[in-house]
Amino acid sequence: MPIATPEIYNEMLDRAKAGKFAYPAINVTSSQTLHAALRGFAEAESDGIVQISTGGAEYLGGQYSKDMVTGAVALAEYAHIVAEKYPVNIALHTDHCPNDKLDGYVRPLLAISEERVKAGKNPLFQSHMWDGSAETLADNLKIAQELLARTSAAKIILEVEITPTGGEEDGISHEINDELYTTVEDAIRTAEALGLGEKGRYLLAASFGNVHGVYKPGNVVLRPELLKELNEGVAAKFGRPADSKPFDFVFHGGSGSTLEEIRTALENGVVKMNIDTDTQYAFTRPVADHMFKNYDGVLKVDGEVGSKKAYDPRTWGKLAEASMAKRVVEACGHLRSTGTKIK
Repeated sequence: MPIATPEIYNEMLDRAKAGKFAYPAINVTSSQTLHAALRGFAEAESDGIVQISTGGAEYLGGQYSKDMVTGAVALAEYAHIVAEKYPVNIALHTDHCPNDKLDGYVRPLLAISEERVKAGKNPLFQSHMWDGSAETLADNLKIAQELLARTSAAKIILEVEITPTGGEEDGISHEINDELYTTVEDAIRTAEALGLGEKGRYLLAASFGNVHGVYKPGNVVLRPELLKELNEGVAAKFGRPADSKPFDFVFHGGSGSTLEEIRTALENGVVKMNIDTDTQYAFTRPVADHMFKNYDGVLKVDGEVGSKKAYDPRTWGKLAEASMAKRVVEACGHLRSTGTKIK
């Protein structure tokens, strides 16, 4: 299937919310990790989200120029072609973008999609993330309002992060402390500034103890039940039914989460869960295994010539792709999106 149209992407999110499941949002940094993500979604018969962070886009832009926009556009265009060979719907998303990178990443990409839409085409990306968690909430929401107006006009969904996620990702870091919990007041201020759909659809990355990085289960204190409080608080403020779930939540920093915590988050309105740390490891692990097992074939040891079949990138690349795809299939199972693809 082709990359999801704006209409299909909205349908995907609506189905997830109604069915209490979420889509894995898989970070990719190459054509092969893209194929691994697509393969995993296809094998799970799940639609899904593929995303590119600022660091990923810079890497994709090549180490000579490290141009984020070039890298993101190149992989997105490639995805639009190769995704047609996979029987699932895939949305393209840009991950964490702080204030100092907006002009070098999200805004130029938005401009490209605006021109595409004016020409009667679909946007290049289906959603973009604005990470204003390092700003005051007032400044964060002011920028979010400007971006939401543009994304809505370009048939794109905006993702906003209103309070910090702990740990570090792509140079954005926050301490792990009590500030990692969004309050009902924060949620109400967000709804007052961005609306509840009438100004354009947006995804909300609220904080409930989330931490980026590598953590064993139990080392991160998550409170996914907080999401229910946020939805109910906003519903009450705006005169909506208590069970209306006005927000489409995103789960950041999910590594180390227990299955019970994930399922509680799904029950409370999470429709997208970012997965990067685990898929990075799944991709790299078989490569390391291959190199250790084929040491004398990969390297020209003691003047020998080695084995071309051992060091051919396709040999270990296929192993890496299969392993990462398997982890994506597992993620679909955890998030209950297996078998839910739009026919």
